Amino acid sequence: MSAANKSIFSRLDAPTVLLYAALVAIGLTAVFSVEYRVTDPSIFMMSKSHMKQLTWFGISLFVGLLIIFTDSKFFSSFAYLSYTIGLFLLVITIFAGVDVKGSHSWLGVGSVRFQPGEVCKIFTSLAISKFLSSPETNFQTLRHRLIGVAIALTPAVLIILQKETGLALVYFCFFLVMYREGLPNTILIIGFSMIALTLATLLIDRWVLFGILTGLAIIIGYLIRRELRRNVLARVLLIGVWGFCMLFSQVLVPFSFKHVLQKHQVERIYTTLGQKMPEAYEKEGAKDSNKKGNVSDYNVLQSKIAIGSGGFWGKGFLNGTSTKNEFVPEQNTDFIFCAVGEQFGFAGSAVLIGIYVSLMLRLVYLAERQRSAFSRVYGYCVASILFFHFAINISMTIGLAPVIGITLPLLSYGGSSLLSFSILIFIMLRLDADRSVMIR
Repeated sequence: MSAANKSIFSRLDAPTVLLYAALVAIGLTAVFSVEYRVTDPSIFMMSKSHMKQLTWFGISLFVGLLIIFTDSKFFSSFAYLSYTIGLFLLVITIFAGVDVKGSHSWLGVGSVRFQPGEVCKIFTSLAISKFLSSPETNFQTLRHRLIGVAIALTPAVLIILQKETGLALVYFCFFLVMYREGLPNTILIIGFSMIALTLATLLIDRWVLFGILTGLAIIIGYLIRRELRRNVLARVLLIGVWGFCMLFSQVLVPFSFKHVLQKHQVERIYTTLGQKMPEAYEKEGAKDSNKKGNVSDYNVLQSKIAIGSGGFWGKGFLNGTSTKNEFVPEQNTDFIFCAVGEQFGFAGSAVLIGIYVSLMLRLVYLAERQRSAFSRVYGYCVASILFFHFAINISMTIGLAPVIGITLPLLSYGGSSLLSFSILIFIMLRLDADRSVMIR
């Protein structure tokens, strides 16, 4: 029997489905473990987070079935329209959003709420896939590269206006996709250089940094002095790079920390770097200020204690003292990894990380075996989003990255997060099921 004549379910990639189901099951177990109490009359209490998450899982499966029975060409045909709808929702959220924990990134009626920024990751993935796979797109030209960057970062700008910087950073993962499709190495070098310059700006006195950058420019100028004498463009380029570094370190970074980032976000960055936040970044009347001290420092400290106390094998299921006694803030959302680390130890954490890595590698494998450029790019979008969430979330729980409120995919409690990741994966499964079809 040919692949085209097989049932749709038999054409779904079984390893991806099993890895997805394993992560959801682990997530439901972890959410249940941090809120279960022996005094609970039943484990099936709808007011509990694990039951709400189970409900959202049921909704995700229903939506997933709809996706499976949808023509795979639908996702390409309506990619730009869905992206436009996503941007419209983000704009509405700026003006009519609901404030939740200092951010203005939620829409909803009554008790039902969702984050358009989470859903827009799906629409942006489809739009980028459509653009990069279009016959009219020549990604070797500057114009089309700028269009690709605009598609990726426009939602991020709108989300920043909603005071949800952590979620906005996720959209930078699309640069990995564009790198796979031909973005030159120089772009990545520039990106890492700007990150290094930002760190230097935060850790080094501004006048010392001014001297260092000026000294480097003089040294480079001396080393290429012959080229500078012959080529006017080389002189302009050297002065331009030096000027940009000065503008970036002396103006743009301080401005962003004072007027773009919120106080708690600045605190988290300096806490990760082991530094005290300068008084220059104190903001009067900040809603998220905490009179008892640095909340971020406390969160990470309790997170490390919980994970470290698990040892190699862990304390056992439902025996996590730090998580059960609620010493770890946001322990069923941003810090859900603590529940796994404390109860199942290093061994359980390693297994969980192994499942994540296996899923991401499987998605890359699926992407590479596609005949359609649209499906290939989309597969890399899904893998990149998962990687960014996975890497940043676990890094922030162990103190290697600032606490920026990024969920752990398929584990953290939250309907918007679970549904959006489920849709991302189910669309990829549907596209892969028709990989013999050339999708434009």
